[in-house]
This record gives sequence, C-alpha cells and structure tokens, in this order.
Amino acid sequence: MSETTSFWLVRHAAVDGPEGTIWPVNAPADLRDRRSLDLLRTQLPRNAKAYASPAQRTVDTANALQLDPVLMPEFSEQDFGGWTGRRHNDLAAAGDDAYVRFWSDPARSTPPGGESFEDQVARVRQGIGRIESGSAILVVHSGTIRAVLCIALDIAPQAALRFAIDPLSLTRIDRLGGGWRVVSVNQTFR
Repeated sequence: MSETTSFWLVRHAAVDGPEGTIWPVNAPADLRDRRSLDLLRTQLPRNAKAYASPAQRTVDTANALQLDPVLMPEFSEQDFGGWTGRRHNDLAAAGDDAYVRFWSDPARSTPPGGESFEDQVARVRQGIGRIESGSAILVVHSGTIRAVLCIALDIAPQAALRFAIDPLSLTRIDRLGGGWRVVSVNQTFR
C-alpha cells in the first residue's frame, strides 16, 4: 500500500463584505461565482475524503463543491483575537501600537487574545498528521494553506507568508513516504 497522501487544498470563496476585514468564523462565503466553483469542482478527485475548517465560509464552499467535509478545528484560520471583525485599514489608522508591532514580525507576533502564525503552523501540522494516505480535499483558509506549504517545504513561517493564495484557488501537495512534493500553488479556474 502506498504511503502517499495527495492533498487538494482549496481556499474558500471570498466573503461578501469590505475587503481587508479580519472575518469571524460565522462569516458566510459569497458563492455567486458559479463558473469558478464548477471549474474547480472538475479539478478535484472523485471519492476523496473531504475536510474543512469549521468556519462558515469553508463549509459553504465545500457544500457548493458538492463535498461533505469532516470539520477539523486544526485547519482553522489564524486566530486574530481582539482584531477579529475589524478592517486592517482601520486598525492601522487607529495607530494601535500592538498592531504596528505585529507587522514587524508577523510570523511570531500574537494579536491581543489570538495566536501567532507559528502557532497556526503547529496546529495545522497536528491536523495533517491525522490525514491517512490516499487523496484528501481540504477546504480551508489562505493561512492554513501557507502553513501546509511551510511544513512541506520545510521553510521558516515568515517565508511561507509570502505565498499568494487567492479565493477558490487550488494548491496541490503530496506527502510521500520520505518527504513532500509540491505540485502546484494558487491555481485559479475562471
């Protein structure tokens, strides 16, 4: 039996609201882009086990892709604590010292009452460790996909934050018996 696990990492659809908002878990996905959803669905393997973060936008997206995912809290987006529900522009304009300090080292910094990206990487590592060999579709967040890339490429969390991960994009990564293979990152289907 092969020890390979093929991960099909899908970023959820965008949220209908002001760009730059740190969305709470109950923010719904904007599913109006039916064409992209339909094209993305054709790229996913049939009969693969599906997983998602418990956030409403990931569940909405998984359902629109005709998936019935197992919800895994390990795949949640980074917890931004007291900044959740606020816009980045508003936080920056308010001159919040904690917000300014956060961006001097965004991988290690922790928002008030939240977690760092390094914490998220550790949490995601536990989650992917629970996925058995075969094909797995994960409908998750941009930060979760960056965390998996960080793990697969064995790079510093700060470097993983450089990846662009667009809504409704597909990232393909294989966990092999002795390592990892990155097949593609941030593929979009329009």
